[in-house]
Amino acid sequence: MIHKNYIRIIKLAFPVILANASVPLLGLADTAAIGQTGAAVDLGAIALASLIFNFVYWGFGFLRMGTTGFISQAAGANDTDEMHALLFRAVLLGATIGLVLIILQRLIGETAISLLKASDEIKTLVRDYFYIRIWGALATLITFTLLGTLIGMGWTKHLLFVQLFLNGLNILLNVLFVVGYDLGVRGIAFGTVIAEWSTLFFAAYLLIKKMQLRSLSHRLQQLRSRVFDKEKLIALFKVNGDIMIRTLALLSGFAWFANQGAEFGDQVLAANHVLLQFVSLSAFFLDGYAHVAEMLTGKAYGAKDKAYFIEQVRHSSILAGITALILACSVYMLSDFLISLLTKDMQVQAIASAHSLYAAIYIALSFAAFQLDGVFIGVTKSVEMRNATLMALFIFIGSAMLLTPPYGNVGLWISFIIYVVARAVMLGIYYPKILRGMVIT
Repeated sequence: MIHKNYIRIIKLAFPVILANASVPLLGLADTAAIGQTGAAVDLGAIALASLIFNFVYWGFGFLRMGTTGFISQAAGANDTDEMHALLFRAVLLGATIGLVLIILQRLIGETAISLLKASDEIKTLVRDYFYIRIWGALATLITFTLLGTLIGMGWTKHLLFVQLFLNGLNILLNVLFVVGYDLGVRGIAFGTVIAEWSTLFFAAYLLIKKMQLRSLSHRLQQLRSRVFDKEKLIALFKVNGDIMIRTLALLSGFAWFANQGAEFGDQVLAANHVLLQFVSLSAFFLDGYAHVAEMLTGKAYGAKDKAYFIEQVRHSSILAGITALILACSVYMLSDFLISLLTKDMQVQAIASAHSLYAAIYIALSFAAFQLDGVFIGVTKSVEMRNATLMALFIFIGSAMLLTPPYGNVGLWISFIIYVVARAVMLGIYYPKILRGMVIT
């Protein structure tokens, strides 16, 4: 029985891992297309413009996470009406936020561009990109809710299909517009917007078919009172608001790490950036198990099945822990080779190599925070997630202020490790509260 459950978890996680792995391929394709046809300013513009959208879309990542938790709980309770109502509710929220972003595009765009420390030429290209791609905001944010639904229902293969469709089409269109029609930065933006809208319709088609929503307008009318239920709308806004604060706290932690590394000079900053690529790569794998934890624990929580809940947490965490250990060992043992693939600067290579052990330790210990994040998203305990992340951030900054002066970049990396452990510990403190709220069935 246990053996079968491990296999089941791996089967659910594998498509998510593949879906995540397709994301960096898009960045590489965009870079290659621009690199072959444009100048350095074009590459710089793409990097900065993408950063703006990454920050904005990361901030609204709660549309995916919050939807997953609520949907999985409704699925666990076998409440089809609530699953459908949740989908409508989430889509309407995503659409509203997307419309607001489009309406406020001038304010958002000019504010973000004014904060960029770049040449006027690059800023002009960033504007070209931003004011084209912003028209994909509505599609992207609605798609977040559809992806959250797919994960919550456990349809991870369909998640893979959607992600491959998005990134594959995006790559093809970007190459066509940039290499074929020589549209440069604007070509990348056009390709991305078309891919975002196409993906929305593709994901919607898959979900409508899987959830047997034949007549959307008729079904919405049937569930109107549920969709616009005041208490459930308040709960949705509350959970999503907490997750948004939690996400911003995470971004702040990584920004603090990068900023502190910059104070040690360009070489150290570059070395830390190289090592963070390995940390990010490991996240693609560990996120797969975290997404499965979201879905399985949410269903168990909705069904009020405590025994099944504990079993899923344990089994998915064991697999995540083993994966993290394998990744950490691989990064450490192959560090010199991997570092040389990312930089030819000998000084940067030496600094990165000297700190690779700390990156490996971070990866090995990070799985606990990923898994607990998944559990708390699944049971929609957003207040606890928010508080735990904020407390971990304060611990990280405090540790860095104490350890960085005497130990330099080593002290910064140790503080970074403390940060990810603190996230897990703080969530772990709240974990028994979840179990106390369930009954054994």
